[in-house]
Amino acid sequence: MERLNQGNYMMIKSTKNNLTILMFGLSALCVSESLLAKVATEVTQQENKSVYAKLPFNNKQDFMDAKKGLLLKPDTLTIKNATTGQVVWDLESFKKVISLEQDAPDTINPSLWRNAQLNLQYGLFEVKKDIYQVRGYDLSNITFIRSKQGWIVFDVGTTTETSKAAYELLSQKFGQLPIIAVVISHSHIDHYGGIKGLVNEADVRSGKVKLIAPEGFMHHAVSENVIAGNVMSRRATYMYGALLERNVEGNVGAGLGLAIPSGTMTIIEPNINIQKTGEKLNVDGVEMVFQMTPGAEAPAEMNIFLPQLKAMWMAENTTNTLHNILTLRGAEVRDAKKWAAYINETIELYGDNVEVKFQSHHWPVWGKVQVNDYLNKQRDLYKYIHDQSVYLMNQGYTGVEIANQIKLPSSLAQIWSNRDYYGTLSHNAKAVYQRYVGWYDGHPSSLNELSPVDTAKKYVQYMGGEQAILEKTQADFARGEYRWLAMVLKQVVFANPNNLQAKNLLADSYEQMAYQSESGPWRLIYLQGATELRKGIPNARARKSASRDILQAMSPDLIFDYWSVRLNAEKAENKKLKINFTDLAQQYTVSVENSVLNYSQHVHPKADVQVILTKDTFNQLQLGTVTWQEKIKSGDIKIVGNAEVLTQLKLMIDEYNFWFNIVTP
Repeated sequence: MERLNQGNYMMIKSTKNNLTILMFGLSALCVSESLLAKVATEVTQQENKSVYAKLPFNNKQDFMDAKKGLLLKPDTLTIKNATTGQVVWDLESFKKVISLEQDAPDTINPSLWRNAQLNLQYGLFEVKKDIYQVRGYDLSNITFIRSKQGWIVFDVGTTTETSKAAYELLSQKFGQLPIIAVVISHSHIDHYGGIKGLVNEADVRSGKVKLIAPEGFMHHAVSENVIAGNVMSRRATYMYGALLERNVEGNVGAGLGLAIPSGTMTIIEPNINIQKTGEKLNVDGVEMVFQMTPGAEAPAEMNIFLPQLKAMWMAENTTNTLHNILTLRGAEVRDAKKWAAYINETIELYGDNVEVKFQSHHWPVWGKVQVNDYLNKQRDLYKYIHDQSVYLMNQGYTGVEIANQIKLPSSLAQIWSNRDYYGTLSHNAKAVYQRYVGWYDGHPSSLNELSPVDTAKKYVQYMGGEQAILEKTQADFARGEYRWLAMVLKQVVFANPNNLQAKNLLADSYEQMAYQSESGPWRLIYLQGATELRKGIPNARARKSASRDILQAMSPDLIFDYWSVRLNAEKAENKKLKINFTDLAQQYTVSVENSVLNYSQHVHPKADVQVILTKDTFNQLQLGTVTWQEKIKSGDIKIVGNAEVLTQLKLMIDEYNFWFNIVTP
C-alpha cells in the first residue's frame, strides 16, 4: 500500500484491491482501519516550522555529549525473553522511524524530533575512567562503576531481560567480572525492576552482594502502584503510547526515553538503607557520599557524589528535560519548592569538586563550569514554576488560568534541558496549584458540578444541538482551533457517543494537537485518545498493576488495604461479618460493617470463620494463578467455622476493569 501526501489531503493507493481513496482532512470517502491516520494540516505544518525560529537548533552540544565516549554497540538491538521468545525491547522499530540526518516530518514537533534523535543514541559509553553507562537498552540508563574486584551497578533498569543484556554488552568489552554491589536510587520501577537479571536474591540476603537504597524505598516501591494501580496503569497506556504504532504519525518516544520495556519486573529487599545526607560508604574501594532527596522526583530517592572520581550522580532529580511535578499517569503531587532546594544543596555541597554530572536518564554533562551552569538552570526551572504559580495563585488565578499565562524567561526557555519533553510548564503549573489548594478553583459553580455526561447533554442542547455544533466545527478545524474543538466536541461525544462524525472530528483534532506537541507524553496521550475514538477500546491483555515480586513483597496489611478499596459498597450494605486470617506470620481479623472493610491484628475471639493459609498461598490467590476452591480442596487453605461468610466476603470484593472508557462515557 502506498501513501502519497498531497497538500491537505492524503491519497492512498492499494495495489491489492486496486482502490484509490482520497482523505480530505476531516473525512474519507471510504474508511478502513489502516487509513485512519491523517496528514498534518497547513496550520500544524506552519506551527511546527515556526519552532525552528524559536529555539537554538544550531547548538549541537547535546549531540556531541550524547555520542561522547561510545565504546561498543550492536548493529541491531532487539531484546527477547530467553524462555518465551517474546520481544521485550525493540530499538529497531524506532530506528526505522527516527532519522538522525533529516529534519522533523510535518507530523512531529521539531523539538520533540530532536529529543527522539538524541534518545536513539545507544550502546556502552564511558562517562569517565571507571564509570560506564549502557543507554538505549531501556527507558532508563544502567550505570556500572568499576571497583577493585568487579562492578557496582547504579540502577538496574525496568526488566531482567534489559538489565541482563546491558551487563552482557559491558562484559563483551571488559570481560566477565562479578557484581559486588547494586545501588538503587529511588522507588520507580524503571530503576529497580531489572534487579534479578543481575544478581541472585540469595546473595543479597546473605550479604555477599550489597544492595543499597534510600530509607523508605521498599515501602514506596511496593505500595505506589497498588491502591490506585488500576487507574494509573490504564492512564499509563496513554502516557507511554505502548499500543501505538512506531511511525511518524505515531510513537516516536516518551521524552524521558524512548519506551518502557515489556519484560519481567522484579524486586529484592535492600540490605543497606541510607538514611541521611552526608552518609558515606566505601564499597570495594569506591567511596560514595549520599544526598537524600525524598519528596521531589520520588518519595524515596538519593543522589550520590563519588569524590575519588569527582563525579555527581543525580539519580532522576535532574535530566535533560523538564520533569513532572505531577505525572500524567497519576501519583501524589511532588514538591517543586523542595525539588529546587535539593538541587541547590547539590551545588553547595559538591559543586566545587565536580567534573562530570550523570544520571539515570539521558546523557552526561562534563566540566565544572558546565555542570554548575546546568544545575543552576535546572534548580531555577523548578523554583520559577513554583514561585510564579504561587504568585499568580495568590492573585486569584485558577490552575487553568495560570497554565495558560505562565511563561519561562528566555534565559530558561532557551535551554534544551529545560524543554517540555516529559513534564510541561502547563501541567506542572496546575500541579503546584493542586498541591497548595486542591481541586476546587474557588468559584461557587465548581462546588457541585453535574457529571460530565449530564453536563455535555445540556451544553449540546444550549448550543443548538449536535448538527449545529458540527457545522460550526468544520470552519474552526480549517482555522486550526484544535484546542477549542477538543473542548466542544468532547461535549458532543459525551452527550451522544454514537455520533461518528463528532468522534472522528475530535480524533482529528487530537491528532493535530499531537503533531504539534513538544512533550512526548502529550503527543502519545492525544494519539491514543484519537485511536480509541476511531477504533474503540483496545483488545489487548490487561496489564497487572503489581508483578509477582511486588505481591510477594506486599504485607498482608497492604493487601487488606487493597481489598478495602475494591469493596462494593452496595453489595456490602447491611452486611456484618468477621473473619480471622492466621498463619500469615501475623494474625488478622478482617471485618465488614457499615459497607466498610477494616482489619486489625487484634484477633477477634468470636469471629464467624477462621481461614488458615500461608503467605505464599495468599500471594498465589492475589496473582490469580489459583482459586480459593482449588486451594481449599488441596488442603493448603483450611476453614474453621462458617465457610459461607468467606464466600460472602469474596463476592463483595470486585475486580477492576482495566479497559475502562476515557475519551467516551
